Amino acid sequence: MEIKVLGAGCAKCKAAYAVIEKVVKENGLDATLVKVEDIVEMLSYNIMSTPAVVVDGVVKIKGYVPSESEVRKILGL
Repeated sequence: MEIKVLGAGCAKCKAAYAVIEKVVKENGLDATLVKVEDIVEMLSYNIMSTPAVVVDGVVKIKGYVPSESEVRKILGL
C-alpha cells in the first residue's frame, strides 16, 4: 500500500502526516508513507485544497486533517 500526503508543508499538512503515520505504526501496516510537496505532482491529482491523502493512487481525503478513526476506515482497518 502506498499512502501519499499532498501539501506544501503547512501546519495542517504536517498534522495529517502525523495522524496517518501514527495509525500505520500502531497497526503494523505494510505501507509506504510519502510526503509530497512538489506542486506539479500535487496538481496531477486534481486537488484544489490541501492537505490531501492519496491511497494507492486514489484521492481519499482533501482539504482537512483526518481523525485517526477516519484514517483507519480509509485504510480498511
